[in-house]
Amino acid sequence: MGQIALHWAGHDSTMFITRDSFGHMVVAGSWPKNDEENGVEWKGVKPSDMLVMALCSCSAYDVVTILRRQRQTLTDLCITAEAHQASEPPYQFTDIHLHYAVTGRDLDPAKVERAIKLSEEKYCSVAATIRGVTKITNSFEVRQEQ
Repeated sequence: MGQIALHWAGHDSTMFITRDSFGHMVVAGSWPKNDEENGVEWKGVKPSDMLVMALCSCSAYDVVTILRRQRQTLTDLCITAEAHQASEPPYQFTDIHLHYAVTGRDLDPAKVERAIKLSEEKYCSVAATIRGVTKITNSFEVRQEQ
C-alpha cells in the first residue's frame, strides 16, 4: 500500500484534506455545532462515516469480482449500511448492518449469498479489521432484470 496523507485546512477549522495512496482527495472533519445564525454547515465527510463507506466499498469490490468470476450477469449493486456507535468515547461501532441490492440477468441467489459471505468473512480487509469490535450483519435482495 502506498502512502496516505492528510493536511489540516487551517487554524479556524476542524476540516482536513486527505489523499489516498493513488492521489484521490477527500475532505473530512468533525461535525460542527449547529450554528444557523452564522451559516455553519457540514462540508466534509465525517471521519467515522468514512470507515463505514470503506466497508461498503471494500465489500462491493469483492462481490462484483466474485460474481463476475462466477459468470453472473451483474448490472447494478447498491449497498446501504445502518451503523450504530457506542454512546461513550471513543464511540466505536458496535454493529453495522449491510443491505445488498443486487441486480442482474438470471442471477443465482445462492451465488450472490456466497459472494457476500466470502467478502465479509474472507476477502474484505476492512471487515477483517473491525470484526473483533463490531458485529457485521447483512441481508440481500436479488432483482432480476429481463
